[in-house]
Amino acid sequence: MQPKKPGTRVRGSTTGRPIMVLFDVLGQRWTLRILWELRHGRLNFRDLRAQCDDISPTVLNARLKTLRELALIDHQDGGYAYTSAGAELSNKLAGFDQWAENWAKSLDLS
Repeated sequence: MQPKKPGTRVRGSTTGRPIMVLFDVLGQRWTLRILWELRHGRLNFRDLRAQCDDISPTVLNARLKTLRELALIDHQDGGYAYTSAGAELSNKLAGFDQWAENWAKSLDLS
């Protein structure tokens, strides 16, 4: 299986436009959660797995591999953390989080 990267086919896109590749990767189960849990700093594999409700080690390894291939996270002695591109994405996701909170409050759920 070829790595997911801009210019390669992904779900919903034969052209591999960068936004479609990003959405495909972020849409994989656990990917957003992994990124979310790294928002406060570097975590080792064991701590990241615990933060993600004991995600399967196989799935966690696969997601971490993809995120590293896409240069969104790195791995050093202290564990996994955002690269500069990953930190920028995290800031964008935090904006979505705030938008979602405001949106949820605006819904008439009664």
